[in-house]
Amino acid sequence: MKADPHPWARDLSQLYAEVWARLTRGVHDRHAPARHPTLATVTPEGRPQARTVVLRAADKAAGALDIHTDLRSAKVGDLRITPFAAVHVWDASAHLQLRLEANVTLLTGPEVTAIWASAPAASRLSYGSTPAPGQRIAQALDYKKVADPASFVVLRLTVTTIEALHLGLNHRRARFDRGDDWAGTWLAP
Repeated sequence: MKADPHPWARDLSQLYAEVWARLTRGVHDRHAPARHPTLATVTPEGRPQARTVVLRAADKAAGALDIHTDLRSAKVGDLRITPFAAVHVWDASAHLQLRLEANVTLLTGPEVTAIWASAPAASRLSYGSTPAPGQRIAQALDYKKVADPASFVVLRLTVTTIEALHLGLNHRRARFDRGDDWAGTWLAP
């Protein structure tokens, strides 16, 4: 019989630790699957919108994730009306799907001065383009990238639930809720 390559998937506390280890790795490792999760919001018309983002911070103790974006982006408009989001990560090497739900707080101005200062100059160019993100342009490159701290926003996601689905020899699915101090429960896959 083959050894289980993912023994952490058999125990709720180990699975929860593995979820956060992989999220944290995504912040620091450009090649980690959690580096580029899918963020889903809901438009004012009730339509789902999903896009790939870059994970900038993961704090297990606080149960929080940070994503940086342009203040003028459509996702910020969505979040001003409905401050909830979902995050999806597929980690093929671990056969692990993560689905997180979160309350989102928009951090701007003095709240993000230190974060802006620590961002690489090349990354800062993603915040402040002219015209604003999503606006029509005549040609593919008819925009100018300008670093503008006034256009920089941190999406602080306070995670409320995590669902982890491990697709192994025996599939395992678990749910972890902030409300029960992340104790976790098994779900039928």
